[in-house]
Amino acid sequence: MRWMILGVAALALAGCVPRSDRPVAIEGDSVTYATGPCFGACPVYSVTLRPDGSGVFTGKRFTRVEGERPFRTTPAAYQAFLARLQPYRPESGVRRYERGSAGCEQPVTDMPSVDISWTRMIGDSQQLYYYFGCNLEKNRAMADALGNAPEAIPELEALIGERP
Repeated sequence: MRWMILGVAALALAGCVPRSDRPVAIEGDSVTYATGPCFGACPVYSVTLRPDGSGVFTGKRFTRVEGERPFRTTPAAYQAFLARLQPYRPESGVRRYERGSAGCEQPVTDMPSVDISWTRMIGDSQQLYYYFGCNLEKNRAMADALGNAPEAIPELEALIGERP
């Protein structure tokens, strides 16, 4: 009986040993902020940030750095970035501000967009897509907050470069 109890205990503890073929989980949310193109030289890039300050920048068009580049910021800068986005984060699912949606019946054309995804390790996520041509007067506060959110991460200036 004693050997059986020890065997069960060994099997239970075996599940606690990390395996090298499993990805290492990072606690908390990660946020991906991706810009879309416009008619002109708007920077097109994506940034994924994690609570520990680690991030990955991917420059696609009209950025100072092209391609994927890991970087590190402070957890305080990550929190400041989140604070700028938080008022517009959907409680669940996806919220889209684009041509044809409420408040975007007659958008200005050729404007950039931003696609933001909040992903939690427990599996739920939210997404916000905002086209900057959607009713600029009605959505001015949201457009300013979303468009200027990257300024909370000082390290991004060297990667993005000048913004029009």
